[in-house]
Amino acid sequence: MQGYTIKNEPDLQINRLLQLFYKNNMHYEGNIIRPPSEADSIILQITKGCSHGRCSFCGAYGDKRFALKDLEIIKKDIAFAAHHMTDKRRAFLCDGDALVTPFNRLVQILEWIKEYLPQVNRISTYANCRSISMKSDDELKQLKELGLTTFYTGLESGSDSILQRINKGFSSADIIRESQRIKSLGIKSSVTVLLGIAGKEQSEKHAIATGKVITQMEPEQTAALSLMLVAGTPMAKERNAGRFIMPDKNELLRELYLMVDNINCKTLFLSNHASNYLAIKARLPKNKEKVKSEIEAAIRGDITLRPEWMRGL
Repeated sequence: MQGYTIKNEPDLQINRLLQLFYKNNMHYEGNIIRPPSEADSIILQITKGCSHGRCSFCGAYGDKRFALKDLEIIKKDIAFAAHHMTDKRRAFLCDGDALVTPFNRLVQILEWIKEYLPQVNRISTYANCRSISMKSDDELKQLKELGLTTFYTGLESGSDSILQRINKGFSSADIIRESQRIKSLGIKSSVTVLLGIAGKEQSEKHAIATGKVITQMEPEQTAALSLMLVAGTPMAKERNAGRFIMPDKNELLRELYLMVDNINCKTLFLSNHASNYLAIKARLPKNKEKVKSEIEAAIRGDITLRPEWMRGL
């Protein structure tokens, strides 16, 4: 398990010991990836890999073939958490698209969490457009009643041509429809977008289209990450062949500016991921002008940006 609040050196040592303890006792397979905001959650791996697994930029689950994990193993992990993570109030279900888990199986897992971890008051999961569409309104309502209240979804770009190029498997109309559907059911969403995913050539188009699609999706939270190419992925191979040119630092900031400028819904906007040069946390559209001014200052060089050696996935 990753990511606990670290305030001083003793905390750091305790954190490392906790990570090792959880890793050795939970049945994690391969790299475990979770959103930054789930750093202090109980991480339950209920699937392995990603059910889509064809995004051209993604190397997150290259070491895993998608599969559902054995229910008894999941139950053992929940029981372990019940004994050793009693201070945790949130749980996160992974891997890449845990919502694809068949409805009845997912209900069983949520019921175990409710039984063994009564202190948990929020459960969230990764969910893609297809897995949301596979669940009916009634099924989504039941999952919400059992505590599954937040979905993390990767939009990446609002441009249909870019979504097609990176092989996301859905259109902007698809994700807008499903986002509006879960919102009507009272399920919260956190949407991820990728700065740089369109390359230099379509940078402006990507930023504007993404802001407009976010406006229609109306997610409670929007998180911007910067593309960091992973060796061996199709997009990295395109870069190596000269068919994809990554925007430079200021071009990424310009994307960020245009994206924010085109978001006109209430959302908590974050760019505090380690991949970004500039960390932002702001309520939009309320603080839009302030954020735009900050980005402009960063482009001028008036604000110190995160150095390259500190950037990471």
